[in-house]
Amino acid sequence: MTPATALRSIGRPVLESLAAVGRVALFTASILSHLFRPPFYIREFLTQLMQIGWFSLPVVGLTALFTGGALALQIYSGGSRFNAEAVVPSIVAIGMVRELGPVLGGLMVAARVASSIAAELGTMKVTEQIDALVTLSTDPLKYLAVPRVLAATLSLPVLVAVGDSIGIMGGWLVGTGRLGFNSATYLTNTVDFLETGDVVSGLVKGAVFGFIVALMGCYFGMNSGRGAQGVGRATKTAVVAASVLILGSNYILTEVFFTS
Repeated sequence: MTPATALRSIGRPVLESLAAVGRVALFTASILSHLFRPPFYIREFLTQLMQIGWFSLPVVGLTALFTGGALALQIYSGGSRFNAEAVVPSIVAIGMVRELGPVLGGLMVAARVASSIAAELGTMKVTEQIDALVTLSTDPLKYLAVPRVLAATLSLPVLVAVGDSIGIMGGWLVGTGRLGFNSATYLTNTVDFLETGDVVSGLVKGAVFGFIVALMGCYFGMNSGRGAQGVGRATKTAVVAASVLILGSNYILTEVFFTS
């Protein structure tokens, strides 16, 4: 392999990656520019609010419940090595509110919503329904993407708040029923060690994760390839991209909120 061929094999993927980032950035800018400009499709927004928010509640709630219970068991097991079992309530609460609630909620919604949006919009593109909207003088971005992005951005913080509460309840159930904690003491320690900044950081993360989930679903759905394979590839890529971006943005937001 010649040096020129080696450089070409390295440079082509890098240029393609940079071009993909640029396309996503332009799509994001288009979404943001349409958010506050009429017309506003209120019915479509309310429909998506129900589809994305309300119907995601069971899976987020169950995930948070079992995560809170498992977290309590793990912290109790680890803390018993240092005679620090009493920290279980505070660590469960802080861990759920700061990290596990937003991240797991975002990942579960990404698996459910990003795939659904990408498959729906990809099918609409394949069947030329998006072209029909253009023929009817309707902006597809305004009608299809904006309501979904706005609904996900607003609903995911609510899901995170509910998931945090259920996760803390899961820790309380395990702590009082399995580990022998006094119920009043457990709840007191939970409340005393939680701060407003912990809750606010989790809700902000939820809003950012919701924006990412809907954005990836809309982008890959509206840019999917033709045929069933194209729609399937767009669905898979939307979930993977949303999950990776959620984990990456979680680190950045954690640095912003908790590093002085």
